[in-house]
Amino acid sequence: MPADDGRAPLPRGARLGVDVGSVRVGLAASDPDGRVATPVETLARDTKAGAAVPTDVARIAAEVDERGAQVVYVGLPRHLSGGEGAAAQGARAYAGLVARVVAPVPVHLVDERMTTVSAHQALHASGRAGKKHRSVVDQAAAVIILQSALDAERGAGARAGEPVDPTGDHRP
Repeated sequence: MPADDGRAPLPRGARLGVDVGSVRVGLAASDPDGRVATPVETLARDTKAGAAVPTDVARIAAEVDERGAQVVYVGLPRHLSGGEGAAAQGARAYAGLVARVVAPVPVHLVDERMTTVSAHQALHASGRAGKKHRSVVDQAAAVIILQSALDAERGAGARAGEPVDPTGDHRP
């Protein structure tokens, strides 16, 4: 597969969305036509040193294989000003690791400002109590990240976000 600069034609196939947190990772997937994002699961972050591939990243790779995913979108948490802090650096490192593991499937970073806030609001509006949010808020944020990327794809006719180089040496 050639290097992905984000302008490649959009083949039919599922896309995955990932919301990276320090404790949990939300995972969402689209239909094969890339129109609608739905929640998949919340993964516990595997931060144990020494594992070649953390279990959460291995689960994402398995989902890529099972669904025949064409791209993985990872949320990039920027400040409202557009700047990046420690959380963004962590998301970039995580995306780099995912990119290495799922290659040649491309991984792109997409702006995720306010997705967790939006996810909490949506869950509250649906009648889910605040304490029950924790188990699904990461999935809901992943759905928002992925749906935003799907909408951007349709609007531009190209992949959304910033391509991640799978050859970089990243470790979250």
